[in-house]
Amino acid sequence: MNKMIDEHESLVKSFSVVNLSKSYGKFLALDDITFSLPQGRIVGLLGKNGAGKSTLMRCMLGFLRHKGTVSLDGEKVYHRDHRVFDKVAFIPDISGLDDRLTVQQSFDYVRRINYRFNDERGRRLISESGLPLNKKIGKLSKGMKTKLYLLLTLSLDVQYLFLDEPTLGLDIVFRKEFFNTILADFFDETKTIFISTHQVEEIENILQDILIIDEGKKILYDDIEALKDKYHIATVPASERAALEAHKPKVVMSHLSNVSAVLPSENLLEGASYARPGIADIFIEKVGGSNDSN
Repeated sequence: MNKMIDEHESLVKSFSVVNLSKSYGKFLALDDITFSLPQGRIVGLLGKNGAGKSTLMRCMLGFLRHKGTVSLDGEKVYHRDHRVFDKVAFIPDISGLDDRLTVQQSFDYVRRINYRFNDERGRRLISESGLPLNKKIGKLSKGMKTKLYLLLTLSLDVQYLFLDEPTLGLDIVFRKEFFNTILADFFDETKTIFISTHQVEEIENILQDILIIDEGKKILYDDIEALKDKYHIATVPASERAALEAHKPKVVMSHLSNVSAVLPSENLLEGASYARPGIADIFIEKVGGSNDSN
């Protein structure tokens, strides 16, 4: 009985997408995508430029009309459905802050208008941030603006956090701080984080699941550790390139006197050495290299 209740809870407490398609005129941006974001997981969304990552997020949040069904904790999400933001916080690739306000005024404004604001957490985060409280937003660097926007968002009591290329154009030190703050001040077993990023190597260690889309189609959605067990990087001497290519990898990499490729783990070559792939390696094998870009 308890197992049945747990399974029901896992279905209800999720962000699910069923047969989602989105067109812009004759251009099909998303093509019949189905998946579910379970509770308590950090999920990476990967795809080339133009694959449909931002469109997917905006459809899920009700910003865009689409075909198919999006459900949040068992309730259907409609176009411009404000109820979504009772449970979801969204950090896009632009901040949306008012340049005329100071840091302190921005903090006070969000605290007063948003009933989800956790005052104790917000005050702690802003006091520890090192941000100049009396400086106007328009005078802040991009990194400082992003940091403020992040801290204001993390001050909200929500169950889902959507991140769409949130650290684009920021230096590596701030990017590391950004994700450390999210893990320390937001994530737990009841929360879900959905991250769209091109910098997967930097956050691979925090991701639990991966969703890859390409040309609007879902290519795979899997647990990362299970996915890595399904593949290996096979390396052979350059003279054995034909034997490697016989397994039809999408990309063969050359380095010094060797060549290598990501292959299914059951594919073995005589004399090859093997290594565990990273998510970037598997991504390239699934969608191809830059020469295949749109």
